[in-house]
Amino acid sequence: MENGLKVVYLIAGSDRPKVDRAVARLRARFPAEAVELHSASGLSGQDAVAACNALGLFGGEGRLVLVEGVEAWKAADVKAVAAYLRAPAPETTFALVAGELGKEAPLAKAVGAAKGELLLWDVPKRGLQKWVGDQFRLHGATADPEACRTLLELVGEEMYDLASEVDKLATWAGGERIGAADVERLVAAGAETSNFALTDAFGARDVAGVLRASERLLSRSGDPRSRTIPRLASILTSHVGRLRGAQALEARGVAPKDAAATLRQHPFYVGKLYQQARNYAPGELDRATVRLAGLDHALKGGSHLSAELELERALIAITAPAPLTPGG
Repeated sequence: MENGLKVVYLIAGSDRPKVDRAVARLRARFPAEAVELHSASGLSGQDAVAACNALGLFGGEGRLVLVEGVEAWKAADVKAVAAYLRAPAPETTFALVAGELGKEAPLAKAVGAAKGELLLWDVPKRGLQKWVGDQFRLHGATADPEACRTLLELVGEEMYDLASEVDKLATWAGGERIGAADVERLVAAGAETSNFALTDAFGARDVAGVLRASERLLSRSGDPRSRTIPRLASILTSHVGRLRGAQALEARGVAPKDAAATLRQHPFYVGKLYQQARNYAPGELDRATVRLAGLDHALKGGSHLSAELELERALIAITAPAPLTPGG
């Protein structure tokens, strides 16, 4: 196209703030009156094609037809779009915005075949701490790794919330380096549905807290419980394994800062592991591992009880303080 834009763009991924910025930059290339916005929830692929082919009032400057939520489109919708892209309307830029959509998705392949632009940005769950650090750098700020992790613990994994807090902290810092203490002082805890709420409650032997955190994760995850409950069991199994590792290292006289390299974790996090592991006797963590293995077996068909009940029973069993023995 004469304006240097592609005929079609697919902008998608779990990094929603980055997706939003890309959409905003694209929209800024057009006069406001030349931008046509639609939602795929109420617009078929055929209707979107018709919108692209419609005669615009501002053809001289080009026009943008932007459709959000296209991950909801079915095969027939994608087929209509692919056919249109073989002979697209001149002076019209077609922008498709989606949630998580891989390069192998039919719609992505159709856009690629038309030599369109694929802008796909996903953030792996294990890469969230790095993503937070990148957001600080985008704002011209610098944050310690433990500051990024603390922000995740307090805010949770919702990227819009994280981006908002990063913006606030970067403005406050005024170019100074941001530490964990700054984050703890300035950010209100809101990560009620994060994995940290679950593992921290377990580490504190807070039975009520563990049950509350698990229920929030179940009710707000968006996935069916048949998928979420095994994920919670896996999170706890991994956490218990890390606590056992920290406990064994401390028994050998290894300090938290020295254990960080062995566990391949940041010293801030390892310090928390040491604190939590001290709440459990070695035998208790071993038994917790066995109990979680039993939960995994039950969830895979080894029990006639509901998955929710099996999870609740396991959480109570592994978190509750051991009863005092006579004379103890």
